[in-house]
Amino acid sequence: MADIDAAVAALAAGSAIGLPTETVYGLAANAADREAVAAIYRIKGRPSDHPLIVHVLGRDEARQWAIWQDDAERLAAAFWPGPLTLVLPRLDGAPAWACAGQSTIGLRAPSHPVARAVLAGLAARGITGLAAPSANRFGRVSPTRADHVRADLGDDVALVLEGGDAEVGVESTIVDLSRDQPTVLRPGHLTVDDLSAALGRPVAGSDAPSQQPAPRVPGALASHYAPVTPLEMLAADRLPARLAAAVAAGERVVLWSRRPPADEARAAVSWFALPDAPAVLEHDLYARLRDFDAGGFDRMLIERPGEGPAWAAVLDRLSRAGVDRR
Repeated sequence: MADIDAAVAALAAGSAIGLPTETVYGLAANAADREAVAAIYRIKGRPSDHPLIVHVLGRDEARQWAIWQDDAERLAAAFWPGPLTLVLPRLDGAPAWACAGQSTIGLRAPSHPVARAVLAGLAARGITGLAAPSANRFGRVSPTRADHVRADLGDDVALVLEGGDAEVGVESTIVDLSRDQPTVLRPGHLTVDDLSAALGRPVAGSDAPSQQPAPRVPGALASHYAPVTPLEMLAADRLPARLAAAVAAGERVVLWSRRPPADEARAAVSWFALPDAPAVLEHDLYARLRDFDAGGFDRMLIERPGEGPAWAAVLDRLSRAGVDRR
């Protein structure tokens, strides 16, 4: 409890901390404190027009930030606490510092016990929301362990709470409830099918056309979640030729695929087996990319893992992390 108490005190005093959640580790600060939210943007190097997600303890706290709706109630009842962010119209009197100038706000109730203990401690002090984007420099690979946060942010944060490996491993699904049709704006562990079943009506995917402009949300830039080492995602049948070309060019290559390379390439390539299950790949993704970055490779070649709603989050992250050579 000493670490939780220290984190609550630091956040109440306006500091930013590293906070474990079930998705990734967050860079957390009091969402109602303008200077604390500004510190998040400064530490990450994040553009000021890129909104943040506000983390709350539950539905009662969410109602202090947004106009609560029937769809929000159904989805929160089904998936909160958990890896789901709801984009809703912000209440007129709610602090706007995390919204990047928009009239909407993204809200999520994390399930990680450490995050919930911190939120409960803050609620006792009248603080109902934490802005908490991923705790890394802007555009880079998100952290799924406390040591990732320390390596990325160092002394820029007051403290980093230890919470073990992130259970999910990719950022939350973001669903927009501010327009006519519920729409996924960022895929995550919870799929379009999961959300549609909970609502009892279709939820549109992130590629669905709309007559209304979508709110800006985190992680929607073309380049994001990117390692330093160049990354290419390719279909399995395109990997051998691309691998041969990279090896012929004298590159040190790491290959992440379901099958090992041919015998003639094995000596020149570091191969790792790609998981077959979407949830396992989500969990492993960022830690693997960080390990590959630290390995001194010239190039990462990754097999395109699968298609369909269950693979949407991984495909989204990998396509933004590098080049998607379909």
